Amino acid sequence: MADPSDLLIDRTLVLLRHAKAVPPETMPDFERPLADRGRADASAAGRYLVAQGIEPDLVLCSPSKRTRETWKYVAEAGVTAKDVWYDKRIYNADTEGILDVIHEAPAEARTVIVVGHAPGIPWLADELTLDGTSPERVELTQKYPTTGLAVLHLTTHWADLAADDADLVSYVVPRG
Repeated sequence: MADPSDLLIDRTLVLLRHAKAVPPETMPDFERPLADRGRADASAAGRYLVAQGIEPDLVLCSPSKRTRETWKYVAEAGVTAKDVWYDKRIYNADTEGILDVIHEAPAEARTVIVVGHAPGIPWLADELTLDGTSPERVELTQKYPTTGLAVLHLTTHWADLAADDADLVSYVVPRG
């Protein structure tokens, strides 16, 4: 009989770039809150996730003010998560740094949302996706603005996730 841990399990990974924040010259980068438009856009991202039936088992969020607020407005729009981890390694991380955090997600988690920053989030979306020719893939590699959201499907374990392991299900930029 096969070991249950070896069975392929459908998993969803959502890579969400934080919503629009106030300009960086007004305060330290880590403390920048969302702008009015950012709050509306984060709510729109939440409504999109609800409409798609995406309910995360785990949210991995940078602890910066703008990413925490992005998750707050996504959640207030109706997205419920079983657990939220604020991890400083996501703040200004490259793809390898974000992957290190994802690798620690519990094996039983079926859906994980990462709320982070550019360029790490766009680079990771590009690195993980298999199909380089779809219109959505081309768009996400050329522009991944604030509130850009990629939904990826994979069958690998979180601990084993690597380049080219996922299919791009959708790429959207919800606006409020």
